[in-house]
Amino acid sequence: MLCVVLLTCAGTVVPAASATDTLPYTHTGTLQGAPYRIDVPADWNGDLVMLMHGYVPAGAPRATPMKPADETAVFLKQGYAVAQSAYTSQGWAVGDAIADNERLRQFVEQSIGRPHHTYLIGFSLGALEGAASLERHPHTYAGALFMCGATVSTPELISRGSLTPLVAFDALIPGVLPDLAAPDSPAFVPPTVFAQALKAHPEQAAILEQRLQETPESLPTLSLYYMVLRELERRAGGMPVDNRKTVYQGFGDDIAFNRRVHRYAASPAALAYARRNVTLTGRIDTPVVMEWNAFDQTIPGRLHAVYPDQVRAAGNGRLLTVLTPVGQGHCAFSDAQIGTAFDALLSKVATSAH
Repeated sequence: MLCVVLLTCAGTVVPAASATDTLPYTHTGTLQGAPYRIDVPADWNGDLVMLMHGYVPAGAPRATPMKPADETAVFLKQGYAVAQSAYTSQGWAVGDAIADNERLRQFVEQSIGRPHHTYLIGFSLGALEGAASLERHPHTYAGALFMCGATVSTPELISRGSLTPLVAFDALIPGVLPDLAAPDSPAFVPPTVFAQALKAHPEQAAILEQRLQETPESLPTLSLYYMVLRELERRAGGMPVDNRKTVYQGFGDDIAFNRRVHRYAASPAALAYARRNVTLTGRIDTPVVMEWNAFDQTIPGRLHAVYPDQVRAAGNGRLLTVLTPVGQGHCAFSDAQIGTAFDALLSKVATSAH
């Protein structure tokens, strides 16, 4: 039975479920500026899934009321209640996401009662935020599933995932990108700009494809890396990564390449912001299942092993399952594949309980 709760957030009274509500039940609202949605199916099994979404560009339109993520139906059909937050801010909203997700989890417990088990599911950037949530709030979740995840600490992810590809592109095909740290540089460079430059320089494009584990079709994703870096600079108040002492390898003539690479000095305050938002440790206390796509143009294979290696180095390898990659594209999973991965988590949780 759903219980009666009223919660006051930032001066707004948010109505929760009443005892007369019947299932299925959907409730949307706002918690301290973060839109949220709670769905409870007619055949609710008493368990809860906290669903964390991926990167949404700053300024993207928000639907009111909040619409469910595409993956929501997978869990509702299996009898799970699903709660999800759109977070207080968009873009690199890692800090907001962790706080908003935890606030919503507590609100759900007050609204519909404490679930028998709560599972954490994160996709793409939501996997990084989910892993950080798992580490910051131990003994909260029965298990976690991270799919197509950017599960790399922000300083390393920005260094390896954004800055390295961008300075490599700039060194091999100069004159296209602006200064990455200049305040007046644009917030966005369209993919077509990268695509045209790569097409005009096939030899350099081939080097980038091989070194960055990309394809001709996926290399224009450099546009996303640029946008993320610029947005994080804005949040952090300066350049959050430093490559002055980095020695790059694998981009052709290493000596000549390192001589051409643009060097950026990090702001100490921005570095500290990146570490806070967020640095992972691999210290988990509950089963985690991870899966990526066989080819992912957004989160390349060179980043996939980073968090699993951290978990094992922290002595928690027994809690980790890494599934065989499937599908082509970023978060290109079918509902059946998501269901199979979740089943693997449930099996891991059941086994770990004995």
